[in-house]
Amino acid sequence: MSESQGFGTEEGSTRRLPVVDPATEPDGAPSPAERPPDPHEDPGTPDHGRAGRFWSTRRVPAGIVALLLLLLAGIFLYDVAAVRAGRPALGWRRELARQLAERPLDDIWVLVGASVAAALGLWLLLLALTPGLRRLLPMRRTHRDVRAGLHRDAAAAALRDRAMEVPGVQAARVRMRRRRARVRAHSHFRELDDVRTDLDGVLDDAVRGLGLARPPAVSLRVARPGRKG
Repeated sequence: MSESQGFGTEEGSTRRLPVVDPATEPDGAPSPAERPPDPHEDPGTPDHGRAGRFWSTRRVPAGIVALLLLLLAGIFLYDVAAVRAGRPALGWRRELARQLAERPLDDIWVLVGASVAAALGLWLLLLALTPGLRRLLPMRRTHRDVRAGLHRDAAAAALRDRAMEVPGVQAARVRMRRRRARVRAHSHFRELDDVRTDLDGVLDDAVRGLGLARPPAVSLRVARPGRKG
């Protein structure tokens, strides 16, 4: 039988292991807790910059305009191709050309047509320059690449639920706008001033808890419920 080799150590002996300083990593680099913050790394703290509104894609107006332009261009293309093929132009196009050549600029139908075209153009410009999505309230941005929004109905429901938790409140109604939240509450017992004071504190805390970029101002009215019959 062959005896096992000890490789320079005796059986049962102990060897001291190196101790790693918890403040440093094995390669000598500082620990993540003591590492200086990276300016390009998102720390996850709230971004106090301006949170813009959400822009609507305007699918319906864009689809309607594109369809009308496609039909109009197709009709004119067909008429031009028919004329090039030796056929006469369509009657409506000849009549339109004659009317445009003969009618003066102050004619009532010319003015009506120009007004309709101008109103349609202004409407399209308004749709293109305004964000839309008025019922979606932007929330505070806590990350650089993440945006969140809260629907007005959801915000109103949250405020109403918090208002109903106040003792003495029998019913509550909330109308949420971008800059103001109108709260109407009915109290069937307790003093109205006490209920109003409690509602002020609860609603202020609830508005802060919504996390909106622009917290709306709360307009509160407390009254007794009306008599039935």
